[in-house]
Amino acid sequence: MTEPTSSGPSALKGWLVFGAVLVAVLITGLLLASIMERRAEAAQGQRVLQPIKAWESDSSKWAVNWPREHASWKQTEQKDTKTKYGGSHQYDLLADVPANVILFAGYPFSVDYKQARGHQYAVKDVTDSGRNIMTKPGTCWTCKSPDVPRLMAEMGPAKFYDTPAKDLIPEITHNIGCADCHDPNTMALAISRPALIEAFERQGKDIKSVSHQEMRSLVCAQCHVEYYFKKDEAKGEKAYLTFPWDKGTGVEEMDAYYDEKQFSDWTHPISGAKMVKMQHPDYEVYSKGIHAYRNVSCADCHMPYKTEGGQKFTDHHVQSPLLNISNSCAVCHRWGEEEIKSRVESIQDKIVHGRAIAEDALCKAHFDIAACKQAGATDEELAEVRKLVRKAQLRWDYVAANNGLGFHAPQECQRILADAADLAQQTRVACVRLLAKKGVSDPVIYPDWSSKQKAQDLIKLFGKDATPPKLIAGK
Repeated sequence: MTEPTSSGPSALKGWLVFGAVLVAVLITGLLLASIMERRAEAAQGQRVLQPIKAWESDSSKWAVNWPREHASWKQTEQKDTKTKYGGSHQYDLLADVPANVILFAGYPFSVDYKQARGHQYAVKDVTDSGRNIMTKPGTCWTCKSPDVPRLMAEMGPAKFYDTPAKDLIPEITHNIGCADCHDPNTMALAISRPALIEAFERQGKDIKSVSHQEMRSLVCAQCHVEYYFKKDEAKGEKAYLTFPWDKGTGVEEMDAYYDEKQFSDWTHPISGAKMVKMQHPDYEVYSKGIHAYRNVSCADCHMPYKTEGGQKFTDHHVQSPLLNISNSCAVCHRWGEEEIKSRVESIQDKIVHGRAIAEDALCKAHFDIAACKQAGATDEELAEVRKLVRKAQLRWDYVAANNGLGFHAPQECQRILADAADLAQQTRVACVRLLAKKGVSDPVIYPDWSSKQKAQDLIKLFGKDATPPKLIAGK
């Protein structure tokens, strides 16, 4: 008999099996090593390495424990990103829409009105503003810095609000950061501004009972809302920051609230109407839209989750989702990035169109009222048309002042803009009737406000001791 040899098909098969096992062992080893490394990184991310003192406003001190979040937060220093209607670059809203000058005549927004940049510029943008914060109360600092919660804890909110803004400048040195939204001991989301808590309490709600998902919007709602400076002299309040939500967050409810309080921010020099300047009702508009209905939070779109080194965390580069479509919009909307971008821009185009119609009607309404005054109409005769133009502009501003250009609730914003235009046209019709009573049949002569400079020169003519242009032929 002959001895079997190690050559042949069976030997080759054995070597292949051995090689396969060796490769499998190597892959398994690498996989286990990767898993252990990721677990270690995850554990490291959950462990507080260094205690953070209460009211720590320097976000760099938080970076020791949360380096990824801090690094992404630093990216809000970018100031050159652009979308069709926004981005982090600063641009002049008066030059872009000269009608703003007319609508805010007599108010600081007619002097300087720029699109805000990222959170890293919160302090600088307000101090550099031509609206002159130096003459304002400390209330104006409320949403600009994590130094504010510290100062409120030391002084009390009422005293902070009442302190002149210029006197607080040495203390307001850090831009919006970690302490604005997080508890330093637990890193849980936390409300650091009293106005939101107080608004909930007046509505009979307990903000401590809301879900984590709701908190991912409410920490934004501390600042991205409509507010006013309540002045209750009987309680010693001179400029107490308050949300007008007692009747609801819709535009009609806030209008009714302001009417009941007989509140106004300023008197318009052209029409003589007592006006309300809406701030930036982003949360209110968002709450009326489909994303809020589907329980999608502000952070889901503007601060989406990301994974790095096996650790999932929230991207703190707060920005337009259109600058991060793959990580924000595309998580739910399974279309191409260009299709998503085109869809959003088409919605915003329609809002801009509706807004422009309302702006034209509103500007003309203010001049129509001025024409009635030139025709001899008394304040009593002008009372109703002034109320109408106030309500019309409040609705327009509810949409115009909110970030996102109506995208957060497009149907609601179009409805409100339609109401704004309708109320403005009702004002104009009422003025035509009043002019007819005064024996005026000629149309009003509207001046030119087609550029920022022309508009600003024009509103000066309606100032104290100035001579307004003739709005009625022969007058």
